[in-house]
Amino acid sequence: MSTGRHELWVEEPVGRRRLPDPVRTAAVRAWIVTSVTVIQAMAAYLLTVTGSWLAFPLVLTSVGSTVGATWAVLDVWVTRQVWKQRYGVVSEPSSTARQLRRERRLAKRAAARIRTAPARPAARGAQGPAGGHAPQPAHGELSRA
Repeated sequence: MSTGRHELWVEEPVGRRRLPDPVRTAAVRAWIVTSVTVIQAMAAYLLTVTGSWLAFPLVLTSVGSTVGATWAVLDVWVTRQVWKQRYGVVSEPSSTARQLRRERRLAKRAAARIRTAPARPAARGAQGPAGGHAPQPAHGELSRA
């Protein structure tokens, strides 16, 4: 029997996978630095409008914070790229890289089999014009045909 009440906590499937730890750490750091920079810039603007003497030092530090925030955002991007290069290859049987390696390995084995395969005798219908067998040259001897 339903009481008509909904659950307080409902889990929903996540649309994207969780960021790797180093990337998430850099993103949180960038978010904090950027937030502080925006707050500092707003305070510098308000102090400039009111004509306070604190406006000049705050404007200077806001410029420095802007450089720091830009650096933090670039750090997120670089950390993400490094993570992708180091750990981005999926090592599953359905991986594209693994499939290409398998195809190359099979092609190499087939080529090795063709090179090392012993000479087979000619088929019955492929004999010379007289129907007889032509003498086979000895190993290392050139054919005169």
